[in-house]
Amino acid sequence: MKTLVVYLMAMPDTPELAAAAVDAGADLLEIGFPFSDPLADGPVIRRAGERALAAGMRTKRCLEVLAQIRARVDVPLVPMTYASIFDAYGWQRLADDARAAGASSFIVPDLPADVRPELTRVQLVAPTSSEERLRIAADTSDGWLYLVTVTGTTGARAELAPTLAPLAERARTATDKPLYAGFGISKPEHARAAAELVDGIVVGTRAVEVAEEGPAELASFVSGLRGALD
Repeated sequence: MKTLVVYLMAMPDTPELAAAAVDAGADLLEIGFPFSDPLADGPVIRRAGERALAAGMRTKRCLEVLAQIRARVDVPLVPMTYASIFDAYGWQRLADDARAAGASSFIVPDLPADVRPELTRVQLVAPTSSEERLRIAADTSDGWLYLVTVTGTTGARAELAPTLAPLAERARTATDKPLYAGFGISKPEHARAAAELVDGIVVGTRAVEVAEEGPAELASFVSGLRGALD
């Protein structure tokens, strides 16, 4: 069965949204810890981060929400945030506190794979990654390897990026770990096409948009993706 990863921004209502997503078929949740300058994020997730910061979602509050999510769901939870958040809070302290709150791993998109090797995390590779970078990321990635389907920021796109197939082929030669593809996957047809190439998909931008409409709407969206993968 293909893995469905859903991204949600940490907000006071995220535990309820997370439960809805899991009930509808999400296998893993990425939880965004907002940052004021999110280089990998497109306009939708950037705006969600701005709203979260305006709502007081600093790191300590995000950890509280993470613990509340963990109390409601039993799937892996992977906080996604930036190196500056770790710098400000303390690298080991944040890693320890997040795991105590229920984190299974981390994603830090602006942290090169060979930096801070003591932080066990999911690594990202892109179509522009060199063979050496791909190998280092594959060797050190925690559990699965995140394939960024496009060069640039997150965001919904009309078609699945043609760069995914060659990137997946390169990644297969570098690792036996599962490959999950994200960035630009927003529709069931995207999910279905990507599932022919990789072991799972990550849906962020469109999930954040739908989550703004409430748990029922998010559940319906996730259920449609689950059906496309199955």
